[in-house]
Amino acid sequence: MSVALNLTVVAGTNRIGSRTLRVAHRLLERYASIEGVSASLLDLQDLPLELAAPSAYDEKPPAFKVFADAVLASDGLHVVSPEYNGGMPGILKLFIDHLPFPESFEQRPVAFTGVAAGRFGALRPVEQLQGVFGYRNAHIYPERVFIAGAARLLNDQGEPVDDWLRARFDSQVTGFVDFVGRLKA
Repeated sequence: MSVALNLTVVAGTNRIGSRTLRVAHRLLERYASIEGVSASLLDLQDLPLELAAPSAYDEKPPAFKVFADAVLASDGLHVVSPEYNGGMPGILKLFIDHLPFPESFEQRPVAFTGVAAGRFGALRPVEQLQGVFGYRNAHIYPERVFIAGAARLLNDQGEPVDDWLRARFDSQVTGFVDFVGRLKA
């Protein structure tokens, strides 16, 4: 790859010990194995509690700056989302709502991976996220990965135990790197 890329993986929940976070770590490892790619994690467990205060819409908590800066410095975002009650986690939407407008997502490439215990693999939250990011003029990478029955298909570290799913992970990562690289060039 001739263009250096800075990617950010967003673990879309603040649930302690989540499969979502474990999957995000496995994606980081895959990105790190690609020459010319640096990847970092935004873990929503680390969001400042003050972000939920009504006053945060007028004045962002100083501790949120590191999150906003990471998004703004990123060449592409890979969002990993669980499904909570048929939708994206509220903390993920709160995070999105507090990011600078319009520059956080305007023309920024984004990929999605859904993680769920149920049979649809977080299809609904990923579709909701595509609507939000599309509204904000992001470049949506079309190859999504849905992990249905996550307790059965992932080991304790969040790595797929199934060859087919492992190949989907790898394909999504390499495809997204190519997508981001072409858009950046």
